[in-house]
Amino acid sequence: MANIAAIVGRPNVGKSTLFNRLVESRDAIVEETAGVTRDRHYGKCDWNGYEISIIDTGGYVVGSEDIFEEEIRKQAQLAIDEASVILFMVDVYNGITETDKDIAQLLRRSKKNVLVVVNKVDNNERIPEASEFYSLGLGEIYCISSASGSGTGDLLDEVVKFLDKDDKIEDETIPKFSIIGRPNVGKSSLLNSLIGQERQIVTDIPGTTRDSIYTRYKHFGFEFFLVDTAGIRKKGKVKEDLEFYSVMRSIRSIESCDVCLLVIDGKEGFDAQDVNLFFLAEKNKKGIVILVNKWDLVEKTTNSTKEYEEFIRAKIAPFTDVPILFVSALTKQRIFKAMETALEVFKLRNQKITTSALNDFIQPVIEAYPPPSTKGKDIKIKYATQLPTRTPAFAFFCSNPQYIKDPYKRYLENKFRAHFNFTGVPISLFFRQK
Repeated sequence: MANIAAIVGRPNVGKSTLFNRLVESRDAIVEETAGVTRDRHYGKCDWNGYEISIIDTGGYVVGSEDIFEEEIRKQAQLAIDEASVILFMVDVYNGITETDKDIAQLLRRSKKNVLVVVNKVDNNERIPEASEFYSLGLGEIYCISSASGSGTGDLLDEVVKFLDKDDKIEDETIPKFSIIGRPNVGKSSLLNSLIGQERQIVTDIPGTTRDSIYTRYKHFGFEFFLVDTAGIRKKGKVKEDLEFYSVMRSIRSIESCDVCLLVIDGKEGFDAQDVNLFFLAEKNKKGIVILVNKWDLVEKTTNSTKEYEEFIRAKIAPFTDVPILFVSALTKQRIFKAMETALEVFKLRNQKITTSALNDFIQPVIEAYPPPSTKGKDIKIKYATQLPTRTPAFAFFCSNPQYIKDPYKRYLENKFRAHFNFTGVPISLFFRQK
């Protein structure tokens, strides 16, 4: 399950500075893509062997002065719903404000794991001033300076205590699928079409996670876990900021699954947020199947599907080796084909290639087009092997690996895909010194 730590608090307390410090050199998961905004507010932090997803809610607060505070409360509530740990950030310079009190009240009611992070404590003289934040009634306080980084190690030690460290489900061999997509593209309809009236075939596994996000599906010859996404659980009375909400839910479900079923609305096309979710899944090295839903409602010409496919592949380049199916959750058109495809992608994602088979294939490919020399340095690739990772990754041992450029890496990846079949599966190629 996704371990999410969300940074909440009023503006200008240093949320983004702390976020940038925690994610360090790890890039934000979603790349800068034209039209994709707010992507820099989701990143990864590695601490003592644990991987934590960090959300900076500050980046999502929008609107005029009048609705500013309401927006902050709304984001805090969404973070409370989705995160494992809340980092409630306050500022020693300004002391406790009315907005801080509002957020604290929300957090006290939530019964969630909350750490009060007092920022801008740049020296020991400021520590006594920070003690007023105990009056918020949220327990221990953690004094840090997000600008210099002091105190952040102790803070992360505390965060790790609240993570799901033993989040195991019964059978690791059964695939975990997640239905992701923008709001209102038909995720819930797809789910209902799958489980329909056959409610007895769906069983929640007791004790899998704190909030039981895996649901087992066993019917029509299929067996897999569905990872809970928006539409499965009811959300209380939260007024949803749709973009922020769907990003939070998607991060949880993407990180908890093996294969993502990315549902898009056939009538609306493949927009920036769809691209955002696609790259989110790819960067997390999940299998991907794209489902163009509501296809029964789209006016078609002879080349409709072909043109639509080409349009999507242009948007997701360079990783275009992905299954695209045209479905209708309403009429159940091709939804079982979608499950078959997802199972196939799951198998491909788990395939292991022997070192001998790998090198028998790779040597002629390299001889046909050797890596071009750079700065007078020749590059000789000696051999390759698959790494013992959970997702397909291959190491090439060679001389001068630092001079191998992206176009050559893409050349090798394309040859790989053509020969071994990794459709729908992101793969990683690493070049190491022989």
